[in-house]
Amino acid sequence: MNVTLSLKDDVVKKVRRIAVERDTTLTGLVRDYLERLVEEESATGGKRRERQALERSFERYCFHVGKRTWKREDLYERS
Repeated sequence: MNVTLSLKDDVVKKVRRIAVERDTTLTGLVRDYLERLVEEESATGGKRRERQALERSFERYCFHVGKRTWKREDLYERS
């Protein structure tokens, strides 16, 4: 699929220089960047969805048991 981008001339010139230094083309740089972006999103997207599901379950199953009437010291016998 072809995609058209609008970029400033000075940016295109700088990116083309970078592409030549890396032995590729401007299109190759954009393609590589977008492919890496998709891979990273696939990896982190799943983790993000899992974290969001966990946070939703915390909210759903959150309950209050009332006011605490004891102190930490009350839990341990002192000799």
